[in-house]
Amino acid sequence: MYGGCADGEFPLAGLVQANNGDLYGTTYGGGADACSPNPGCGTVFRIIPSGTFTTLYSFCSQSGCADGELPLAGLVQASNGDLYGTTSQGGANGGGTVFKITAGGALMTLYTFCSQDECFDGGSPYAALVQTTNGDLYGTTGYGGANGRGTVFKVTPSGVLRTLYSFCSQSGCTDGGNPYAALVQATDGNFFGTTFSGGANACPDPVGCGTVFRITPTGALTLYSFCFQSGCTDGEFPFAGLAQATNGKL
Repeated sequence: MYGGCADGEFPLAGLVQANNGDLYGTTYGGGADACSPNPGCGTVFRIIPSGTFTTLYSFCSQSGCADGELPLAGLVQASNGDLYGTTSQGGANGGGTVFKITAGGALMTLYTFCSQDECFDGGSPYAALVQTTNGDLYGTTGYGGANGRGTVFKVTPSGVLRTLYSFCSQSGCTDGGNPYAALVQATDGNFFGTTFSGGANACPDPVGCGTVFRITPTGALTLYSFCFQSGCTDGEFPFAGLAQATNGKL
């Protein structure tokens, strides 16, 4: 047993309020179990609006951290009432996981990344998931995929995963690479997101300055490359996701 911060530490993501009124979140570190070299492997917790706190789950509770470790992202409550999330590392292959957890704390690992040779299915999901009206969950991995630079994926609530797009599929990674942020589904049904690197323009890092991309639910992708303007006045290296405003713009 790990001796310190059993209630978790380093909550890096936001909270989600479930339909029971309670708030749920994750911590990147701490918890009941250590996973070298980190002081604790992270937790899922619940806190009621009046302040009563409960640690629901400590990651790396299973041998070899098969249940995942170090969740960077928050949770999403799906239409079935369960909460879904990702861990950035751990799982049977060390590439992170998709998991679901009940409001009472029962956790099930739905998918373990790097299950395919050379992590063709993606690795290191850093961001939260988004659920669509058909019940499927969509997300990104920061690494892995066919070219090692991250993916967009779809996973069913039962854990069947499909890689929709592998970044750096175009020459020179003009389609972007390393999506660290979550997707947003716009009112037109398409998903929008950002990549930290890649794109058509170098700035001065040769891996590219990052992109904004649009991807359909079936995987077709278009984008904008940052540092398109002289001196990179349009910006570079986007790290976070997008939000759609009431006027339809992002």
